[in-house]
Amino acid sequence: MRIALVHDWLNQYGGAERVLEALHELFPQAPIYTSMFGPDRMPDAYRSWDIRTSFMQRLPFITSRYQMYLPFYPLAAESFDLSGYDMVISDSSGFCHGIVTRPETFHLTYCHAPPRYVWGLNQYLTRESVGRLPRLVLPALISALRIWDQQAAQRPDRYVANSAATARRVAKYYGREATVIYPPVDVQSARITESVGDYLLVVSRLIPYKRVDLAVEACSLLGRSLVVVGDGRDRAALESKAGPTVRFLGHVTREELNRLVASCQALLFPGEEDFGIVPVEAQAAGRPVIAFAGGGALETVVEGQTGLFFERQDVESLSEAIRRFDPRAFDPERIRQHALQFDTVVFRERIAQAVAEGILAQKEGRLLASPVRA
Repeated sequence: MRIALVHDWLNQYGGAERVLEALHELFPQAPIYTSMFGPDRMPDAYRSWDIRTSFMQRLPFITSRYQMYLPFYPLAAESFDLSGYDMVISDSSGFCHGIVTRPETFHLTYCHAPPRYVWGLNQYLTRESVGRLPRLVLPALISALRIWDQQAAQRPDRYVANSAATARRVAKYYGREATVIYPPVDVQSARITESVGDYLLVVSRLIPYKRVDLAVEACSLLGRSLVVVGDGRDRAALESKAGPTVRFLGHVTREELNRLVASCQALLFPGEEDFGIVPVEAQAAGRPVIAFAGGGALETVVEGQTGLFFERQDVESLSEAIRRFDPRAFDPERIRQHALQFDTVVFRERIAQAVAEGILAQKEGRLLASPVRA
């Protein structure tokens, strides 16, 4: 079969890109269509892939100031000529599910989330530093994008969601049913270590909705050692809030990250994610997670067995959870066993099954629609 993959954009690395990597491993000959690609911002391996960009690649500062081109992403998705493919898989957290395919082409969308800035504008603006003029213009623009997004969401033949939380949002905003297939997590490479340190850990992009500020302020208040791995536009503001017990390491190697995760007392996960791969990686190494009780964490963390929840996204609630956390109450082997259900092998098997079922249904539909000949 002639297969293509479609991804929103390739200028930052996160959970969606890990899914893309797993899809690329399943379908290594499939070209990848995306709005724009910043090779210097992505892993080196991407440079050897067949990546095909839209007209947006030629826009000035596209990989660094991509937010200002928001109205163009739907146009980029619709600009791709995918008429030569029998199957297309769109890996979407933005607008790429809105690609246009032939009626006989099977289109499966793996949905990380209906875009937050479209369907949760008020909450998004609360955490972002947006000027007065954009705040006046954005509501009208977002209203138009909602209409496009809802209509475009009817184009895929099948929806797969990365969590039950995302599936509920797909049903609410798009009126589509979605099968839940959890993202791939490299559980097998994680190892339990006996040398556990005294620090808590955050691994995240340092941007507002991740709520790393809660972890920084809570640990500074309690005098608890906190290590923050990751970088982003919020780093300077977070460092200004941090006490002497908080260290910012920026980006680290994969080897160093694995060591930090395996040796932490617990991983702090203060944001609300649609899934959240990092908590599963921590559990794969036998480490408990202290997470906000919302989104995908409710599906990946088991209260009292693999971690603890805090109910409100504020410093007081997180501080209370850290105070009652006792690392001796958790069994690393039991935590790791729980994480195995999210392994990459499981993802590949379930995606392959979803694709096979979709292609079969598509063929049966075409047969039923074919005219009867004497």
